Amino acid sequence: MQSDDHLQSVSLLQNPNYDPNNLLNVLLEKLQLKNDVALSNVLGVHPPVISKIRHRMLPVGAALLLKMHEASDVSIRNLRILMGDRRERFNDRDYSPGVAQLDQQNPS
Repeated sequence: MQSDDHLQSVSLLQNPNYDPNNLLNVLLEKLQLKNDVALSNVLGVHPPVISKIRHRMLPVGAALLLKMHEASDVSIRNLRILMGDRRERFNDRDYSPGVAQLDQQNPS
């Protein structure tokens, strides 16, 4: 049996409006970076993560979206629009466990 998170990831990857390349290319330009390796260094992820996102094998998750926002000062809403995610908002199950753990450690 597949989890809801997995099903939502698959549905985002299969969405014809989902274009992670547009998002990544805009970030490269805005941050004045030469390539995906430089972008991965800025975002603190391994280069294969960016490659898998470009090839639509891995969706852009909430934790990475937050890192993109912090690095670029582009709003989360605009980052989501750039990648073709037109949902009004994320559901609780869209957040990665790492972000949930951070929220529990630093309550507002």
